[in-house]
Amino acid sequence: MPVRAEDRPIDALREETVDQLIMNYGHGKLSREAFERRLDEALDTKSHERLLELTKDLDLKTDRQYTAQKKAELGIRVDPSAAYRTDEVDTVINVFAGNDRRGAWDVPRAIRLINVFGGSDLDFTDARFTAETTYITVFCLFGGVNIRVRDGMRTISKALAIFGGVNNRGGTTADPNAPLLVIEGVCLFGGVDIRVKKTPRQRFTEFADQLRTLFDPQPPRA
Repeated sequence: MPVRAEDRPIDALREETVDQLIMNYGHGKLSREAFERRLDEALDTKSHERLLELTKDLDLKTDRQYTAQKKAELGIRVDPSAAYRTDEVDTVINVFAGNDRRGAWDVPRAIRLINVFGGSDLDFTDARFTAETTYITVFCLFGGVNIRVRDGMRTISKALAIFGGVNNRGGTTADPNAPLLVIEGVCLFGGVDIRVKKTPRQRFTEFADQLRTLFDPQPPRA
């Protein structure tokens, strides 16, 4: 006998609801306006019943192809066999200069950042992690570090700021196996800013639009 919807974890039911909305929008069964409206409700509601209502008139269910595409596009990649060795430490020094890392780059186990009258931008949105926990040690003197992460990642800030600040607005997740960033070090007259680059709604919408392009290049109007 299946478990009643109201007895299931609401996050699991929410994920299934969002997946079914994306699947039906991607195959042309929902207009853009209807998809966006229902997606907003699915992400905001705390009602099991409302989540069920959002998909009760939709016929298409997710399949293996959808699951594989979702993992490829939205999954956070952790690959110990990637280019960096798992014991490697990357040191970046910026003196009156700056350094950016973004795109599909391989993240070493540890990163040391030294910024003196300079700064660093680290974007982990599309990165491939070589370890489940990545340690970032910072020393900033009249400089700073901007760290951009994905929702579904965990961030812990242990950095000390003197005449500066550490702002951790990273994402939250209940998954204990999600990649973890640990930020340590000292900032003098500088700071560290950690935040999610894209909201879940933005990422889900982008993924849904990719499916729509594949299966229904001419979306119907509302």
